[in-house]
Amino acid sequence: MPEGDTVLRTARRLNAALAGEVLRSSDLRWPSLATVDLAGQRVLEVAARGKHVLLRTDAGLTVHSHLRMDGSWLVHRTGQPWRVRSPEGVRAVLVAPGWTAVGHRLGMLDLVATADEAGVVGHLGPDVLADGWDAGGAQRALAALHEHPDREVGDALLDQRLLAGVGTFWMSELLFLRGTSPWTRVDDVPDLAGALALVRRMMRVSVEARDPVQTTTGDTRAGRNRYVHARSGLPCLRCGTPVRVAPIGTGPQARSAFSCPSCQPGPRPTDDGRRQAPLGHDRRGGVPGRRRGTSPRA
Repeated sequence: MPEGDTVLRTARRLNAALAGEVLRSSDLRWPSLATVDLAGQRVLEVAARGKHVLLRTDAGLTVHSHLRMDGSWLVHRTGQPWRVRSPEGVRAVLVAPGWTAVGHRLGMLDLVATADEAGVVGHLGPDVLADGWDAGGAQRALAALHEHPDREVGDALLDQRLLAGVGTFWMSELLFLRGTSPWTRVDDVPDLAGALALVRRMMRVSVEARDPVQTTTGDTRAGRNRYVHARSGLPCLRCGTPVRVAPIGTGPQARSAFSCPSCQPGPRPTDDGRRQAPLGHDRRGGVPGRRRGTSPRA
């Protein structure tokens, strides 16, 4: 699932292409929005809030989308063919004079009054990438996490109601770098404030990087760009111990947490010790079939 840094890059790309432009046409291929026509509305801005994208127009409307697992917004020069994996997956088309934005396999699509955006993003905790993070966002996030002292820290970091923007990639990599097991109680994590500062710093670097490949190692090559995430069964890049993966959280909200048993001592789930394969990635650590959209500034 795309995380906050990827979503912010997406919003910036859409903003560069559409902000200030009057839409020539729109096609929202969503049952509740099938008759909506945004033609003639000027795009004021496109912003990110955690993992959510908010496109605001001068008609006082906001197109709200969430990428979920496989969604993306691609930007193409108007009139040129769309480079999408499957045309049947297109959920939104916004056409401006210079650029066309195509929402592909979006997990959520809404149209709300801009004044009522809280109805779709008001439940979110402080955004780890927000400009106001140092002006109180960090303290609010820290307080929210400590309201759940017995919760597994990996699970708490993934709860968008407590902290918006962090997903399994950044959670797993952050806790590896901090030497903390994802199953450690929140109140047992040493210097949780320092951990939040680190994940923000890494994600901000990712947003600004020229290469969109997420990396925590400083190396963007496949299989070398992360320490543990999606590397179950492969040797830890630091100590050589096989990386393990196990569920974290409960019920339908359970996610996958990756960790090194040697570099991250502490509580761990029951593990039968059987050999594990890289989960969801090829053995080099790359994402199969990964494709990128075009940049309006390219």
